[in-house]
Amino acid sequence: MRPPFDAPTAEDVRIVSLQLGRPARDVVGISARCVCGAPTVVSTKPRLADGTPFPTFYYLTHPAATAAVSTLEANSVMPALAELLTDDEIHDAYREAHMSYIADRESFDVVEEISGISAGGMPGRVKCLHALVGHSLAAGPGVNPIGDVALGRSGWSPNVCQCADYSAAGTP
Repeated sequence: MRPPFDAPTAEDVRIVSLQLGRPARDVVGISARCVCGAPTVVSTKPRLADGTPFPTFYYLTHPAATAAVSTLEANSVMPALAELLTDDEIHDAYREAHMSYIADRESFDVVEEISGISAGGMPGRVKCLHALVGHSLAAGPGVNPIGDVALGRSGWSPNVCQCADYSAAGTP
């Protein structure tokens, strides 16, 4: 069963390209949106068109969200979040998030080179908060405990629009 998300429209891909500052690659879905409807998280094919394996199925694209999460990483919050994994309940939930992430990605394609690999350091460490927050936004609260905590600490919310005016801008 494939995870629920919106099929990307040409307008979605144009906006994601503007958000990223480069052409979007191999987007298969819009997995989370800002309250205004702009894409926030995309789902990307597990194998890019050029043949490259791509484990990051949930990719955070919203510039304000990305900036907020980058600030967390720059402020070295990852060791504190990794410390949360010493709690058995959180560790078990994080392992389940890892399995969920892989199942979502493999619902599109099983890519042998990335078999068993999810994103963000799951299941045993905290590596990339962008991937973990993207997963939390896509899957909803309660699925990825570290992503949920990072999102909460980021100060950014998908319920408050901080989007640029994408209507007048072209495609990069």
